[in-house]
Amino acid sequence: MSTTGASESPVTSLVSVIIPIYNAQATLDECLASIEGQTHRELEIVCVNDGSTDGSAEVMRAHAAADSRYVIVDKPNEGYGASCNRGLDVARGTWVAIVEPDDTLEPDGIEALLACAQRCGGARGVDVAKGAYWRVFPGASAGSEPVRVSCPYRGRVRPRRQPFAVGDGVELLLHHPAIWSALYRRAYLEEQGIRFVEVPGAGWADNPFLVETLCRTERIAYTDERVYDYRERDLMEAESFAGRSPLTPLERWNDMMDAAERAGEKDPRVLEALAVRGVNYALITVEGAGLGDEAVRGLVKDSMERLDPAVVLSSGAISPRGKRLYCEVVGLPSPRGRDWRHLAHLVREALYRIRENGLGFALRTARSRRGSRV
Repeated sequence: MSTTGASESPVTSLVSVIIPIYNAQATLDECLASIEGQTHRELEIVCVNDGSTDGSAEVMRAHAAADSRYVIVDKPNEGYGASCNRGLDVARGTWVAIVEPDDTLEPDGIEALLACAQRCGGARGVDVAKGAYWRVFPGASAGSEPVRVSCPYRGRVRPRRQPFAVGDGVELLLHHPAIWSALYRRAYLEEQGIRFVEVPGAGWADNPFLVETLCRTERIAYTDERVYDYRERDLMEAESFAGRSPLTPLERWNDMMDAAERAGEKDPRVLEALAVRGVNYALITVEGAGLGDEAVRGLVKDSMERLDPAVVLSSGAISPRGKRLYCEVVGLPSPRGRDWRHLAHLVREALYRIRENGLGFALRTARSRRGSRV
């Protein structure tokens, strides 16, 4: 397998696919089969077993016995970020991909991302090649087919030219981090010292990695092709997680802000996107834990004080509820009157969701969000 880098063609480019694995026995076989079946064959499949206590190790070893492209790493349980970093340490490919063990790749997913990069000069001209993805939900009843809908940025990333800086494709920062719907030039990650935050469990370590990878380059390429299948249990996963670990969302958001500051990010579109995420995460935290606990209230206050009031209060993407929370914790008077910018934002979102995924799913989303931050 070739590892020469910038001189490679898309057909011969080695892609290291890193799978951080912890107790994923139920879905791992399907995940690995989707990687093995890629139309792009030059792969290094790096399975990092993060101290699994179920049958995950047996599943990955069975696959490795039948396919010489596997690299197996066993280590004690340290969490998602540490597992991804261990995968980066051993990866040899020109490009790196991350695949989570309960998800799958579209059969031509890697080929599509390589073609996207190649249109902009390949590894000589691109640091990150990004694609759209499918959101996959359980069927309405036991045994029914899963529901697949488009990700919330498909059709909305419209840079003036490619490759581009993330401000010209800011939708990539406004939704789920989706770090796995991308290829990263390995030398770029190494040159910039980009690593995952290492925290216990999953810990939302993907959030700061998103900012690290997208804010340190002006060489992002994008395709609207859906390259990945992201499995979701329901529409309120983030809120459910925050109820169990209320400090995590804002802790990782602060890591995102730190990453943006290190990158010297000044684009007002990016700063607004980070503000939208920060206020939404504050709402998630308060919904999950309230403001009665001193540690929670202190974290919310310190986080919100990092934001420019003019950005928060003028953003149509931040709900009136979010603006009231922001004003409460930073000591500003709450805005009065109807927020027409936010109403216009909600109309645009509804029309987009109906167009992309149909009226039924749009109504399901609206019902799940009723009374929440949106």
